[in-house]
Amino acid sequence: MASSLRRILQRIIRRGTLEVTGADGLTERMGDGGEPIVALRFLDDRAEEEVARDAQLKLGEIYMQGRMLVEKGDIYDLLTLVKDNTLVTDLNFSMLWRGLLRIAAARLRGLFPVNRNRRNVAHHYDLDGRLFDLFLDDDWQYSCAYFNPPGISLDEAQLAKKRHIAAKLCLEEGQRVLEIGSGWGGMALYLAEICGADVSGITLSEEQLKVSRARAARRGMEEFLRFDLQDYRTMQADPFDRIVSVGMFEHVGKANYGHFFGKLSKLLADDGVMVLHSIGQPYPALYNNPFFEKYIFPGGYIPSLAEVLPAIEKSGLLVADCEILPMHYAHTLRHWRQRFMARRQEAARLYDEAFVRMWEFYLAGSEMAFSHEDFFIFQLQITKRRMAVPGNRDYIGQREAQLRERETCRPPLEKVTLQPEAGEGEPHVLPQETAFPAWRRAGKGAR
Repeated sequence: MASSLRRILQRIIRRGTLEVTGADGLTERMGDGGEPIVALRFLDDRAEEEVARDAQLKLGEIYMQGRMLVEKGDIYDLLTLVKDNTLVTDLNFSMLWRGLLRIAAARLRGLFPVNRNRRNVAHHYDLDGRLFDLFLDDDWQYSCAYFNPPGISLDEAQLAKKRHIAAKLCLEEGQRVLEIGSGWGGMALYLAEICGADVSGITLSEEQLKVSRARAARRGMEEFLRFDLQDYRTMQADPFDRIVSVGMFEHVGKANYGHFFGKLSKLLADDGVMVLHSIGQPYPALYNNPFFEKYIFPGGYIPSLAEVLPAIEKSGLLVADCEILPMHYAHTLRHWRQRFMARRQEAARLYDEAFVRMWEFYLAGSEMAFSHEDFFIFQLQITKRRMAVPGNRDYIGQREAQLRERETCRPPLEKVTLQPEAGEGEPHVLPQETAFPAWRRAGKGAR
């Protein structure tokens, strides 16, 4: 007898081909027999029924547990085949009522938000640094790259992203910059070295803090660059000339948008400029993806612009510019997934095979969201005064050209090792540059 899952798939898969083999060795084929062809094998009967009851959570979970194998194609091919074929009318009763329960739970959490920011950040960003070194660029940029022009390498695209954001900040030498969610320090280093800014970076990740401080020290940049373990909500400081946040807003949560922009209004100078770079989705989400919520980004939330803009307006801030980058993160995630899978054995040695499959599913599912579900990146340029930035967008390309010229004077990136503290185990390989030369202080090249 066909399982519940196979009956669902027979109804869903109309184009392309899906072959499903169960623990009994019997294979069924769904679809029109054309390309693409994806083949699955379930290693136990219960796995099929679990996926049928709750595909949003259990598909990734069963794959992570090794109870489902992809024998033709890969997990990204499976996700896109199903997505390309699925209609709302294909959902079964079990899927619908679980969705309704998740909507109700999300509404309840919204009424009584709990601050678990430090714990949620640590869940993902305090993983072994060697894991991120497997697939990120040399500067460890863990956010969407900017593939302009198309076809450039991941390292070039991440540099282009930093350059693009710096141009939108309209930075002048010596201005004070706050970076909220400073990651491993790459963006802050760029603004300090290339733009001559005085930068303060804040993070909730202790591991990222260690790396950032080590990089600043290695470059001899402590005078111009500071990193602190700090929640933006409790930060007390004089207003900054510029504020930048890249890939952090997804962790704020929609219940906190009013507080976030209200705090930014206090931290931004009257003639200041902020650039907010975040993932967006086309419509407000009713609830978070349960697999990502449980295993990848607990407490995360991908906003729609319809949820963000009212909070900005209520805080008294102005949107000076909005840019949508529709496919750049799909390209970034494809690079990450390919690089990660090319070194999967090293990842398995750091953790285990279940972790590798979980991470593969995370990267594939994220890529599919941008390639097939209309997710995008938005960059908002935010001010208090309309004329704080030029009246047309020509200045962005002009400033990028100036920054590109300055980059030629920057020492190249190279890998160094951060020695572990007592009892921590093996050394961590970090993205790190040679010590920054005296021309930064002498005013040559970075001005």
